Parts: sequence; structure tokens; C-alpha cells
Amino acid sequence: PGTTKLPHSVLLEMQKELLKNKRIGISVLEMSCRSLDFAKIINNAETLVWELLAVRDNYEVIFVQGGGSSQFSVVPLKLIDLKVGKSAAYVVTRAWSAKAAEEAKEFGTVNIVHSKFVNYTKIPDPSTWNLNSDASSVYYCANETKNAGSAGVTVVIVSDDQLGFALRECPSVLEYKVQAGNSSLYNMPPYFSIYIMGLVLEWIKNRGGAVAMEKLSSIKSKMICEIIDNSQGFYACPVEPQNRSKMNIPFCIGNVKGDDASEKRFLDKALELNMLSMKGHRSVGGIQASLYNAVKIEHVWKLAAFMKNFWRCHKLKSQELWNPIQYRNQILA
Repeated sequence: PGTTKLPHSVLLEMQKELLKNKRIGISVLEMSCRSLDFAKIINNAETLVWELLAVRDNYEVIFVQGGGSSQFSVVPLKLIDLKVGKSAAYVVTRAWSAKAAEEAKEFGTVNIVHSKFVNYTKIPDPSTWNLNSDASSVYYCANETKNAGSAGVTVVIVSDDQLGFALRECPSVLEYKVQAGNSSLYNMPPYFSIYIMGLVLEWIKNRGGAVAMEKLSSIKSKMICEIIDNSQGFYACPVEPQNRSKMNIPFCIGNVKGDDASEKRFLDKALELNMLSMKGHRSVGGIQASLYNAVKIEHVWKLAAFMKNFWRCHKLKSQELWNPIQYRNQILA
């Protein structure tokens, strides 16, 4: 998990249990990671990952530190020696996969399976990928953020076949077999982040699981993308429609390069309406709507109406924004 929105009910539960956990009478922050009480917390989180993602029996679920970036080295370290050529194929679609490919060069040959992008605006059709049968692995990073908790813990799902395989020495703390053999407790785990993850996964389960989250994501993203695509060029999404994320939708104002003054006004007005963290990533700029699982449809109604009103007011050269709530029914229609 990285930056995300947490469900309000989860935040309330965290607040209530911050001082005193209902089972043991002390804060989770004070709990020994070797205690039976914490074992229940981490086992619950693991069970929920298995259940929600339908993890098969021949796979292990482990919780590690170091963020996704640490796995940029661990994955090729574990896999690249599987074949004599010591090579790995990387589908570079944006900054994350580009960083991963660069890390992998330390351990063997990296083959980029398609032409280099000038801008990361699409994913080439898989039929055009130049995949070498001698590659030990294929790396692909989707942009559908698994917003499963707070930052600090990384979930690794690894097959039993690959659990102990490595022809190179690997630090014990990064060794999957060691972590799995110690139930993710080989070293001090990020126990509060694991506790929060358990609460979030329970929240997801109670609302229909991953299938329900997928359906809601489709509904929410469609609302925003339709406004962008029907704005006569006022809003522009640089990503090809077939490759757009349902979770993170970047867009600019005026054209794909954006107009700084208009975007600043948009962000200022959005802030007045309590719409936070909409400034685009520093590497691409513009604006980004992150429609995390905990972002309710009502929140997206508000954003959609605001976007529509901002566009209308721009056409009218008006300095006043209409009340976005009064246009909710128009957006739904």
C-alpha cells in the first residue's frame, strides 16, 4: 500500500483501539510482535488476502518491509537465474516499471519487449511484444493501485516452487523462504500497518470483496472519463482510452500539455470544496483523480459536477462556480 484514502469506519476503529485494543487492553503500538495476540492480527490479515484474491494453495502470502521498490531487486535476484541466458523480459509502461527494469540490470540481461515510449500514454498490444522464450520471467506493472491499507507493509505472493530458489546469496530479511518459515516474523514487522491492512481488508470483504470493488471502480471511473471525453477538448486525458486506469485518472486542462493558470484555479477551487491531493504526480504534472476503494460514489458525483461546472463557467468566462450538488441529478442522468 502507498498513499490512499482509508474508509471512515476503519479510521474510527483505529481511533478507538489506538489507546486500548479490545482484546488485550493495550494499544496495538505497544503489543509484542511475538505475542499470541499479534499472531491473531497477522493471521487474520493473511487469511483475508488469501480469500479476497483467491490465492491458490500452492502459494505463500508474506508481509515484508521496504516497499515495492525493494522487490525491484528481490524479484530478479530470485528469478533471473532460472534459465541459462540469465535474462528477464520487462514490459515498461511507466516510471515504476522503468525503475524495476533498471534495478534488474544488476543481476542479468534485461530485454524491453516493445519500443521505448516518448510518453507513457499506452500499452502496446501483447501480440506485438517481443518475448524471448529464453527469458526467466516477465515483469508487468498495472496501474490499478491495491489500496489495501497504509504505507509501511508490502504483500508478496510467491509460489511454493519458487519459495526457496536462488542461486545468489540474498539477505535473510529479503529471503522469501526465511520470511514464510517465520510467518513474516523473522524481523520486527510493521505491525501497525499490518493491523490497519487487516481492518481495510475486512471492510472490503463486508462490502462484497474484490468483485464489488471492481464494479464500483468501473462506475466511478466511467463518470469522470465521460466528462473528460465529452468536454470538447477542455479536459484532456493523455492516456489512450483502452489503457486507462480505473483507479488513477490523470487529466490536463486546455490540451494534453495543460494550462498552468487554469489548472491552478481548478485545484484552488477543488480545495475550497474539500477535494484534496488532486495535483498530478511531479513527473507528469496536471491533475489526477484517485478513485480509491474508500472514495464513495457520492464523492465522485461531487467531483464530476464540479468538473462540469468549471468547464461551463470557463465557457461563460464567469468567475463564479455554481453549486455542484444541484447538478448531481444531471450527472447521474
